[in-house]
Formats: sequence, structure tokens, C-alpha cells
Amino acid sequence: MLICTKCQSSLRNGHIPRLALANNLYRGQLPTEFADLTWVEEMTCAIYRTTAHVTRLFHSSDLSTPQVLYGNTCAHNMNIISTASVLPRTPSDINDALSVIFIGNQKFDVHRLQAMFRVRKRKICEFLLFLKHHNKIYQNININLSLLAYFPDDDILPGLAERVIEHE
Repeated sequence: MLICTKCQSSLRNGHIPRLALANNLYRGQLPTEFADLTWVEEMTCAIYRTTAHVTRLFHSSDLSTPQVLYGNTCAHNMNIISTASVLPRTPSDINDALSVIFIGNQKFDVHRLQAMFRVRKRKICEFLLFLKHHNKIYQNININLSLLAYFPDDDILPGLAERVIEHE
């Protein structure tokens, strides 16, 4: 089993590592009101970010479903771990770790990304307040609710359109 040096040191000294699940950090089941959080909304509320995401999309080759998109998202480890001291993260901060590559011969409509890159200001706010009150890692995080002004009530992540690379 691979164990990082910080955790290994804690274990050798008879302590539970600070970020171990056994240290009451298991996320467990979230309340039902958060069951529909998108991964972008979760990234917005994350203290730690260690990956960059590349999404590759292409149109269906089936002529009966021309509006259907297929694709995948790959998460790539970053050399630098981004640690937030203020949440929520801004749209530009999230966009710095996203790329969308569209492969097709048609002009791409960025609003078709809403299902995958949807953000809702109210959900972000409620989730941050929940985390602040129920997760000890978030207890000392500064939550700046004025940053929510950068997010739509219910739409795609602002600035995402500029992150789409079109390729034929």
C-alpha cells in the first residue's frame, strides 16, 4: 500500500493522519437536497484542487440523433495543488482547470453544455453553508458570499465558452 510521507509519519508516531477518513472526515451520505450537485458546483466549493479536466465531445454519427453529444472527461494530476482560503472559487479559477474540445464539422452551441457544466448560485451557497457547519475542515474557511455574484442563477459556468476548442 502506498502512503504519503506525512501520513506515514503520523502513523509511526501513533496518530491518525489529519486528513484520514478515520479522522471523522468521511463525507458519507449528503442530504437529499445535494444529490443533484454537479461536479462543477462541487469544484466551486472545494478547498483542495489537484486535477485539471479535459472534456472531449463529438456529435452523434447517427443521422436520426444529430443533436446528441458523446464524449468523455479525463482528470489529469497537476504539479501544483490549489488550496483555497476563501470560497466559493471564482468562475475564472474553475475555468483555469477546464478545457473542452469539440470535434465536429458543425458550429458548436456552447449552451448544449449546460447538463455537464451547470452551475446554480443557490446550490453553491447552500452547499458551502452546509459544509461550513458540518465539516470541520471548512470551519475556518472564509466564505465570501459576494463572490456568488459571478455565478448565474442557473446556467453554464461563466467563461466556459472561451474554453471551448473546436476541431474538425
